[in-house]
Amino acid sequence: MKRLLVLLFFCFQISAFAQRDTVLLSPQERDTVILNSYAQRYNPKKALLYAAVLPGLGQVYTKKYWKLPLVYGGIIATGYAINLYQDGYQLYRGELFYNLENGIGESGFNPNTGFTTAQLRTITDRYRRERDFMIIVMIGVYVLQMIDAHVDAHLKEFDLNPNLHVRIEPAFRNEMLTGQTGGLSLKLRF
Repeated sequence: MKRLLVLLFFCFQISAFAQRDTVLLSPQERDTVILNSYAQRYNPKKALLYAAVLPGLGQVYTKKYWKLPLVYGGIIATGYAINLYQDGYQLYRGELFYNLENGIGESGFNPNTGFTTAQLRTITDRYRRERDFMIIVMIGVYVLQMIDAHVDAHLKEFDLNPNLHVRIEPAFRNEMLTGQTGGLSLKLRF
Protein backbone atom coordinates (compact mmCIF):
# COMPACT_ATOMS: atom_id res chain seq x y z
CA MET A 1 0.00 0.00 0.00
CA LYS A 2 2.82 2.33 0.83
CA ARG A 3 4.43 1.71 -2.57
CA LEU A 4 1.15 2.48 -4.30
CA LEU A 5 0.89 5.81 -2.49
CA VAL A 6 4.47 6.71 -3.45
CA LEU A 7 3.77 5.76 -7.07
CA LEU A 8 0.59 7.87 -7.13
CA PHE A 9 2.46 10.77 -5.54
CA PHE A 10 5.12 10.72 -8.28
CA CYS A 11 2.51 10.44 -11.00
CA PHE A 12 0.66 13.40 -9.51
CA GLN A 13 3.88 15.44 -9.41
CA ILE A 14 4.71 14.63 -13.04
CA SER A 15 1.23 15.57 -14.19
CA ALA A 16 1.41 18.76 -12.15
CA PHE A 17 4.65 19.75 -13.88
CA ALA A 18 3.12 18.95 -17.23
CA GLN A 19 0.05 21.06 -16.43
CA ARG A 20 2.22 23.91 -15.24
CA ASP A 21 4.26 23.92 -18.47
CA THR A 22 1.20 24.01 -20.68
CA VAL A 23 -0.42 26.75 -18.61
CA LEU A 24 2.63 29.01 -19.02
CA LEU A 25 2.62 28.70 -22.81
CA SER A 26 0.53 31.08 -24.84
CA PRO A 27 -1.75 29.73 -27.60
CA GLN A 28 0.68 30.95 -30.29
CA GLU A 29 3.59 29.22 -28.59
CA ARG A 30 1.70 25.94 -28.30
CA ASP A 31 0.94 26.02 -32.04
CA THR A 32 4.52 26.84 -33.03
CA VAL A 33 6.52 24.06 -34.57
CA ILE A 34 10.28 24.21 -34.21
CA LEU A 35 11.99 23.36 -37.47
CA ASN A 36 15.55 22.25 -37.71
CA SER A 37 16.90 23.89 -40.80
CA TYR A 38 20.03 23.48 -42.84
CA ALA A 39 21.05 27.02 -41.84
CA GLN A 40 21.52 26.23 -38.17
CA ARG A 41 24.62 24.25 -39.00
CA TYR A 42 26.39 27.36 -40.29
CA ASN A 43 26.66 30.12 -37.74
CA PRO A 44 27.89 33.35 -39.41
CA LYS A 45 29.66 34.52 -36.26
CA LYS A 46 31.51 31.23 -36.02
CA ALA A 47 32.49 31.40 -39.70
CA LEU A 48 33.80 34.93 -39.19
CA LEU A 49 35.76 33.88 -36.10
CA TYR A 50 37.28 30.89 -37.89
CA ALA A 51 38.29 33.05 -40.85
CA ALA A 52 39.83 35.63 -38.50
CA VAL A 53 41.87 33.03 -36.62
CA LEU A 54 43.17 31.19 -39.69
CA PRO A 55 42.59 32.49 -43.23
CA GLY A 56 40.59 29.98 -45.23
CA LEU A 57 39.15 28.19 -42.20
CA GLY A 58 35.85 30.06 -42.60
CA GLN A 59 35.60 28.76 -46.16
CA VAL A 60 36.26 25.23 -44.90
CA TYR A 61 33.57 25.71 -42.25
CA THR A 62 31.00 26.72 -44.88
CA LYS A 63 32.19 23.90 -47.16
CA LYS A 64 33.39 26.20 -49.94
CA TYR A 65 36.64 24.32 -50.48
CA TRP A 66 37.14 25.68 -53.99
CA LYS A 67 37.84 29.12 -52.49
CA LEU A 68 40.89 27.95 -50.53
CA PRO A 69 43.31 28.28 -53.48
CA LEU A 70 42.01 31.80 -54.06
CA VAL A 71 42.52 32.79 -50.43
CA TYR A 72 45.98 31.30 -50.10
CA GLY A 73 46.95 32.35 -53.63
CA GLY A 74 46.11 35.95 -52.78
CA ILE A 75 48.01 35.82 -49.50
CA ILE A 76 51.06 34.12 -51.01
CA ALA A 77 51.14 36.47 -54.04
CA THR A 78 50.94 39.60 -51.91
CA GLY A 79 53.48 38.16 -49.48
CA TYR A 80 55.86 37.53 -52.38
CA ALA A 81 55.34 41.08 -53.66
CA ILE A 82 55.96 42.52 -50.17
CA ASN A 83 59.21 40.55 -49.92
CA LEU A 84 60.29 41.64 -53.42
CA TYR A 85 59.69 45.32 -52.73
CA GLN A 86 61.27 45.10 -49.27
CA ASP A 87 64.46 43.60 -50.75
CA GLY A 88 64.61 46.31 -53.43
CA TYR A 89 63.95 48.99 -50.83
CA GLN A 90 66.79 47.78 -48.60
CA LEU A 91 69.19 47.45 -51.54
CA TYR A 92 68.61 50.93 -52.95
CA ARG A 93 68.40 52.53 -49.51
CA GLY A 94 71.82 51.07 -48.74
CA GLU A 95 73.18 52.50 -51.99
CA LEU A 96 71.59 55.87 -51.21
CA PHE A 97 73.24 55.87 -47.78
CA TYR A 98 76.55 54.99 -49.48
CA ASN A 99 76.21 58.09 -51.68
CA LEU A 100 75.32 60.30 -48.70
CA GLU A 101 78.15 58.98 -46.48
CA ASN A 102 80.78 59.40 -49.21
CA GLY A 103 79.69 62.91 -50.13
CA ILE A 104 78.48 62.11 -53.61
CA GLY A 105 76.23 65.00 -54.66
CA GLU A 106 72.70 64.86 -56.06
CA SER A 107 74.00 64.58 -59.62
CA GLY A 108 76.90 62.27 -58.78
CA PHE A 109 76.76 58.65 -59.84
CA ASN A 110 76.92 55.68 -57.51
CA PRO A 111 79.80 53.39 -58.59
CA ASN A 112 77.82 50.20 -57.71
CA THR A 113 74.53 50.94 -59.49
CA GLY A 114 75.24 53.76 -61.94
CA PHE A 115 72.34 55.85 -60.58
CA THR A 116 72.58 59.41 -59.29
CA THR A 117 71.67 60.25 -55.73
CA ALA A 118 68.41 61.89 -56.88
CA GLN A 119 67.52 58.76 -58.85
CA LEU A 120 68.32 56.58 -55.84
CA ARG A 121 65.99 58.71 -53.69
CA THR A 122 63.19 58.26 -56.23
CA ILE A 123 63.78 54.52 -56.56
CA THR A 124 63.91 54.07 -52.78
CA ASP A 125 60.66 56.01 -52.33
CA ARG A 126 58.98 53.98 -55.07
CA TYR A 127 59.98 50.63 -53.57
CA ARG A 128 58.81 51.77 -50.12
CA ARG A 129 55.49 53.01 -51.52
CA GLU A 130 54.89 49.78 -53.45
CA ARG A 131 55.76 47.67 -50.38
CA ASP A 132 53.33 49.65 -48.24
CA PHE A 133 50.63 49.31 -50.90
CA MET A 134 51.12 45.53 -51.00
CA ILE A 135 50.76 45.42 -47.21
CA ILE A 136 47.41 47.18 -47.59
CA VAL A 137 46.43 44.71 -50.35
CA MET A 138 47.30 41.78 -48.05
CA ILE A 139 45.13 43.25 -45.30
CA GLY A 140 42.37 43.65 -47.90
CA VAL A 141 42.68 39.98 -48.94
CA TYR A 142 42.52 38.96 -45.27
CA VAL A 143 39.43 41.07 -44.58
CA LEU A 144 37.78 40.01 -47.85
CA GLN A 145 38.08 36.31 -47.02
CA MET A 146 36.55 37.01 -43.60
CA ILE A 147 33.62 38.84 -45.21
CA ASP A 148 33.24 36.04 -47.75
CA ALA A 149 33.01 33.38 -45.02
CA HIS A 150 30.48 35.46 -43.09
CA VAL A 151 28.29 36.08 -46.15
CA ASP A 152 28.49 32.42 -47.23
CA ALA A 153 27.29 31.32 -43.80
CA HIS A 154 24.37 33.76 -44.05
CA LEU A 155 23.43 32.68 -47.56
CA LYS A 156 23.22 28.99 -46.60
CA GLU A 157 19.76 29.62 -45.11
CA PHE A 158 18.21 30.79 -48.37
CA ASP A 159 16.34 28.16 -50.34
CA LEU A 160 16.52 28.28 -54.10
CA ASN A 161 13.37 27.76 -56.10
CA PRO A 162 13.79 24.62 -58.24
CA ASN A 163 11.30 26.03 -60.76
CA LEU A 164 13.54 28.96 -61.64
CA HIS A 165 14.39 28.85 -65.34
CA VAL A 166 16.47 31.11 -67.53
CA ARG A 167 16.08 30.61 -71.24
CA ILE A 168 17.41 32.30 -74.30
CA GLU A 169 14.80 32.03 -77.04
CA PRO A 170 14.53 33.41 -80.53
CA ALA A 171 12.15 36.33 -80.83
CA PHE A 172 10.46 37.81 -83.87
CA ARG A 173 8.58 41.09 -83.99
CA ASN A 174 6.57 42.77 -86.69
CA GLU A 175 6.96 46.50 -86.80
CA MET A 176 5.20 48.83 -89.17
CA LEU A 177 8.25 50.84 -90.21
CA THR A 178 10.97 48.22 -90.42
CA GLY A 179 9.00 45.06 -91.06
CA GLN A 180 9.77 41.78 -89.38
CA THR A 181 12.86 41.73 -87.14
CA GLY A 182 14.50 38.81 -85.42
CA GLY A 183 16.62 38.53 -82.32
CA LEU A 184 17.14 36.76 -79.04
CA SER A 185 15.25 37.28 -75.81
CA LEU A 186 16.24 36.33 -72.31
CA LYS A 187 13.27 34.98 -70.37
CA LEU A 188 13.20 34.41 -66.64
CA ARG A 189 10.47 32.14 -65.33
CA PHE A 190 9.72 31.67 -61.68
